[in-house]
Amino acid sequence: MTTTTKFKGNEIKLNGTIPALNSKAPDFTFVKTDLSESSFYQMKSKVKVIIALPSLDTGVCQMETRAFNQKLAGLKDVEGIVISKDLPFAMKRFCETEGIENIKSASDFRGNFTDKYKTEMTEGALKGLSARIVFVVDDKNDIKFIDIAPDITSEPDYESVLNSVKSLLV
Repeated sequence: MTTTTKFKGNEIKLNGTIPALNSKAPDFTFVKTDLSESSFYQMKSKVKVIIALPSLDTGVCQMETRAFNQKLAGLKDVEGIVISKDLPFAMKRFCETEGIENIKSASDFRGNFTDKYKTEMTEGALKGLSARIVFVVDDKNDIKFIDIAPDITSEPDYESVLNSVKSLLV
């Protein structure tokens, strides 16, 4: 799969090759807003949407989080998780202020998501943060869809992500 992304048109290397379609989604740990730790495999929904992004302190990441919060609302057996290296306090503040209730926030500040999924940018202005990538995972924890934003500064293809999610709910 891919080992690069773009930031403002410039190619940026990632810390490896992201997992491939139909491969097993790696388990990963993250920190919840109450500072307790959890893991991806503890999520038991039929479909899981992993929304990896650089930081909720950026406009595009905020728009993406709001959009997924709205688009995943009301979908039975679907769980969304937004993950970044933001501190849990900042994620909690943003989600409370914006009324984000349909997706979970997960901090990777002491987790291992970017290592397991190889989404960490290893160069450029955002070095150390995650690239903007959405993974759709089924109930067997197999990756069924991947959306890599064409540039970190652009939003994902929401329609394709939602079509993938809905196809797994049939």
